[in-house]
Amino acid sequence: MSFIDTNVLVYSTAAGAPFRAQARTALARLAATGPIAVSRQVLREYLAVTTRPQAWANALTLAEATADIDTFSRRFTILEDGPPVWDQLMALSRRFSFGGRQVHDANIVATMLAHGETRLLTFNDVDFRRFNSLIEIIVP
Repeated sequence: MSFIDTNVLVYSTAAGAPFRAQARTALARLAATGPIAVSRQVLREYLAVTTRPQAWANALTLAEATADIDTFSRRFTILEDGPPVWDQLMALSRRFSFGGRQVHDANIVATMLAHGETRLLTFNDVDFRRFNSLIEIIVP
């Protein structure tokens, strides 16, 4: 199983997005090899990003964005948050230095670890490098 970061979902769905072809190809390749996972955090982030204008795309309506999320929810395994994720996040906070927006990235890693997942597909590999001793970062 591989975990998908928000940016891959955004780039794979927005017609004018940079890296659209790479995101779609990577998702198709991963789907052919096994299940793909996301978290509700990633789905919320998708909703936030796609419903505001980007330099390369118009904002989706809330209905359009939630329709995409419904599709993702059917296609991908959703790794739930909860006490085990919190425990992992606290363990990461004792081992690594992060703060501010980096907490969201750390929570993605905590979610993955709590569910025994170690492969992350992301275009933002720099955001996750501090955790490369724990996870494999795959850039499409």
